[in-house]
Amino acid sequence: MPSMIITGAAHGLGKSMAQHAAQAGYKVGVLDLDLEQAQMVAESIGGFALAADVNKPSSVAKAFAEFDETPDVLINNAGILRTGPLMDHSEEDFRTVIGINLTSVFMVAQVAARRMKDAGGGCIINMSSVNGINPSTNCGAYATAKAGVIALTRQMSMEWGEYNIRVNSIAPGFIDAGMQAPFFENSQVRALRSNAVPLKRLGSADDVAECALFLASDKAAYISGENITVDGGVIHSVLMQLPRS
Repeated sequence: MPSMIITGAAHGLGKSMAQHAAQAGYKVGVLDLDLEQAQMVAESIGGFALAADVNKPSSVAKAFAEFDETPDVLINNAGILRTGPLMDHSEEDFRTVIGINLTSVFMVAQVAARRMKDAGGGCIINMSSVNGINPSTNCGAYATAKAGVIALTRQMSMEWGEYNIRVNSIAPGFIDAGMQAPFFENSQVRALRSNAVPLKRLGSADDVAECALFLASDKAAYISGENITVDGGVIHSVLMQLPRS
């Protein structure tokens, strides 16, 4: 049975990916700081709850040891969002967002990669964002962190490829789930954003999870260092929003 550890898997996109992975036959480690919720998710999918602070390598290493095997796949999904204008952004908020959304990606991946190297290989998937490609206003340090994830993914793929470790990232667009879900409770925002997408709909947690499972699979065996956008084409649609005359 293939195995997978997903960080931030007690809620949102991480929870959806854990559910999809379990349905696909993976042994799933549901890693989260919220152990109670992680246990609920793990019990519902026949997985394993792992408590860890992704900002602390020793905590992550302990959780990996409790999983009792080197995972074939790691999905770095844990993240937070602190919104507001940069002029008003506090240093604490900036450092916190960078720490959880970028620094922890490095630290968790490093723990996994060292184990994968000894095991003969593996797959790492880091969650980035369309904000890491084209930042939006008032998203604070989030865009900076996610742009860093894309660059870090490429560097990991170059350095770890010789150990048969593939590393890719996924950049979700307007997804009606997880941290974005509260924004779409506003019907006006929901309509405006849906209409801005060439496919004329918001994305779902399932859309993201299916992409992750593809990248984790042997069907993607020769794909590494890529950032895959799951956005219905919105990142390339700026000219659609502008009149021709």
